Amino acid sequence: MRIVKADPSDLKAILELQHLSYQQEAESLNDFTIQPLLQTYDEIGQEYRKCLFLKAEDENNEIIGSVRAYNDSGTTFVCKVFVHPRLQGQRIGEKLLLAIERECPAARYELFTSNKNTRGLRLYERLGYVWFREQKVSDRLTFAFFEKQARQTPCP
Repeated sequence: MRIVKADPSDLKAILELQHLSYQQEAESLNDFTIQPLLQTYDEIGQEYRKCLFLKAEDENNEIIGSVRAYNDSGTTFVCKVFVHPRLQGQRIGEKLLLAIERECPAARYELFTSNKNTRGLRLYERLGYVWFREQKVSDRLTFAFFEKQARQTPCP
């Protein structure tokens, strides 16, 4: 496996994998209207212009995971860490998260997930992220926000 920067030609495959990967979370929430499932190709294209996208590829150059991030006022906001469902639990998400931290060094990192996403919650805590607030989005969905204090050089 290798982790590299994604380019615009990867966006369709990343979006398809995103839709597949977030099915489990939607099922656990009994809510198939979560943003990662509804995101369109045009929207991911707009996000690509704002964010650094990394992709994890297997030995056949198939995209098996992705993460994106952007910096604002000294904080790197990490978005949508996901891995193909058949490969979850193999530390690929951890490697993606550490790679985005290396590519976007910052004084502070922030990310969020559903407070019911037990795998994600454990991953973030294991990597030094601290749960600092919640935000109720709907009757079914509450976001858990995490932060991590880190290096001082911001992401370009």
